[in-house]
Amino acid sequence: MKKESIRKFRIGGRILLGIYIACLIYFMFFSESYGRTAVNRDYHYNLVLFREIRRFIQYRHIVGTTAVLINVAGNVAVFIPLGLALPVLFERIHSFGQVLILSFATSLLAETMQLIFRVGCFDVDDLLLNTVGGCIGYVLYRILRGCFRKRGKYGKEKLQIYG
Repeated sequence: MKKESIRKFRIGGRILLGIYIACLIYFMFFSESYGRTAVNRDYHYNLVLFREIRRFIQYRHIVGTTAVLINVAGNVAVFIPLGLALPVLFERIHSFGQVLILSFATSLLAETMQLIFRVGCFDVDDLLLNTVGGCIGYVLYRILRGCFRKRGKYGKEKLQIYG
């Protein structure tokens, strides 16, 4: 791929990443379907690891399977695109550790903003699940990158967009 094509690909990808982040912000702070429009007067937080995950699983028959999936699997799934996109779109981000730290930092920022604005709940379980999602995204990136290299479908210069 020519340098100009790679540059356009990365610009387009960064625009899509911006749209993805805007959607995350909307669902975390403004979505009526998740009760985000009502600002609480009190701070809500969970600083005990696995407390909320255990509670959702233990009371799944009361809260419903959908609530469990949204809380547990949803928190993982929502960060998979971030872990996949970071090494593709940014040349300097190329290791598992970098994606892990950026996923954690992004989740920490979001959870902290929820606490500050008293929308939702600051939850260490969400930090863990979001970070795991970012790491899964990075592993998917590595698998896809390996598949492209093994197939020999693209020349070496064409793989530059994939890190």
